[in-house]
Amino acid sequence: MNVAAVLSCALLLAIWGLPWSDWLGHFPAHMIRHMGLVAVVAPLIVLGFPRLADPLALSPLAGAVLEFLVVWGFHLPVLHEAAMASSVVFIIEQALFLIVGLVVWAGCLRTGGLAGAGGLLLTSMHMTLLGALLTLSPRVIYALDHAGALQEQQLGGMLMLAIGTPIYLIAGLWLVARSLEDTKDEMA
Repeated sequence: MNVAAVLSCALLLAIWGLPWSDWLGHFPAHMIRHMGLVAVVAPLIVLGFPRLADPLALSPLAGAVLEFLVVWGFHLPVLHEAAMASSVVFIIEQALFLIVGLVVWAGCLRTGGLAGAGGLLLTSMHMTLLGALLTLSPRVIYALDHAGALQEQQLGGMLMLAIGTPIYLIAGLWLVARSLEDTKDEMA
C-alpha cells in the first residue's frame, strides 16, 4: 500500500471517527468533514487506489457540475437540517460528498492538462463562493438555535475557504504548469 492510500484511510477514520462537533460546534465540524472528504481524502484515494478511481473518471466539467449540485444541494437549509436530524440522511450526505469528490479528482487528474485544470479551478470557484457566502452572511442560515450560532456558521465558512480554495487552486495551477511543460517539450 502506498503513502496516499494509507493517508486516505487514516483521514477517513479521523473525519468520521473523531468528535469534531464536541470540539468545534456543529457547523465547523460539518465543514471539516465536508472539505476533508472532497478536497483531501478524495484526491488521496484517487492517487492511492487508482483502479478504484478509474471508473469514476468522468469529464472534468461533468465532475465539477455534479459536485456543485451535491455540495450546494446539501447546503440548502432543508437538506442540511435533514442531515442534522437523521442519521440516514447524514450518511447519504457524507457518501455523496465523498463520491462527487472522487468523480472530480479522478476526472481531473486522469484527464490532466488544461481540461483537468479547468475542472479544478471551476470547483474552486464554486467552493470559494459558498464559503464566502457562509462567512459573510449577516444572519444564521441554518437552524442553529444557540448563542454563537452566527460565529459558528462564519467559522465553518472560513474553514471551507481555508481548506478548499488553496487545494483546488494549487492542484489546478499544477495541472496548468504540467500542460505548459508538455507543450514546451513537444515544441523542442
